[in-house]
Amino acid sequence: MARGDLTDNQWMCLEAVLPPLPVMGRKPRHRRQIFDGIWWRARTGSPWRDIPERYGPWETSYSVFRRWQIDGTWARILEKLQVKADAAGHIEWEVSVDSTVCRAHQHAAGAAKRGPDRPGRPGTGGLADEPVDHGLGRSRGGLSTKLHLAADAAGHVLAIVVTGGQRGDAPQFIEVMDRIRVPRPTGGRPRVRPDHVLADRAYSSREIRAYLRRRNIKHTIPEKRDQAGHRLRQGSAGGRPPGFDREKYKARHKVECRISLLKQARGVATRYDKLAVRYEATVQLTLIRQAL
Repeated sequence: MARGDLTDNQWMCLEAVLPPLPVMGRKPRHRRQIFDGIWWRARTGSPWRDIPERYGPWETSYSVFRRWQIDGTWARILEKLQVKADAAGHIEWEVSVDSTVCRAHQHAAGAAKRGPDRPGRPGTGGLADEPVDHGLGRSRGGLSTKLHLAADAAGHVLAIVVTGGQRGDAPQFIEVMDRIRVPRPTGGRPRVRPDHVLADRAYSSREIRAYLRRRNIKHTIPEKRDQAGHRLRQGSAGGRPPGFDREKYKARHKVECRISLLKQARGVATRYDKLAVRYEATVQLTLIRQAL
């Protein structure tokens, strides 16, 4: 067994949530071998053609990775693991929201642009959710991508949003929160509302606080210094300062620890995928592997 490959116990856990094998057609290659090959590429950040021969043809690994991204298999596997964790009481619904910038390799650029000027490829075949800019942005350090995520106190990542690296944190907050959705094993409505939300000063805005109050979600977000100064200058018209529990806020470090663990996969820390949906699938694969 090579380093990083699944153990027998890990494979049993993964096999229980994999989609069923097709009834018709030629018997496929062993899926454990294929998964290990796909994970080897995400862990090392190497090109698909460099996948070792012990994992079979690299074309097979890539085609399975691409097909499961297009039909949503990676997302469903991750969702099933979240359902099992929630049923076992492992998900703690104190959620921290944060973001991280990941450098984009030059190989990540070059995908066909979309939009009124350059329509490019139509949004079909798994590309309906592909953003116009492919989740790539230019900043001082060059091409980059930003991952916006929500993680619970136990380290489970409950939602991910991929944007360009220059995008701000606050404008993506509501989309991140709206993507939190953990189905219940007994059926019924999925769990979508955390008990408490922790975030840093980047998320201190009236819109975000009003959104959390409308959903009856308690939150701990420090106030920006310029916002506090503006409120004080208004006197009594400025209203009361937002509540802030300093001891509660210390738990926000768990999302930063989770980001560090996620970026141990070189295919996540540096983006090599041309399409944002492919890169998001790489992140989902990493979360699946780390959850086993």
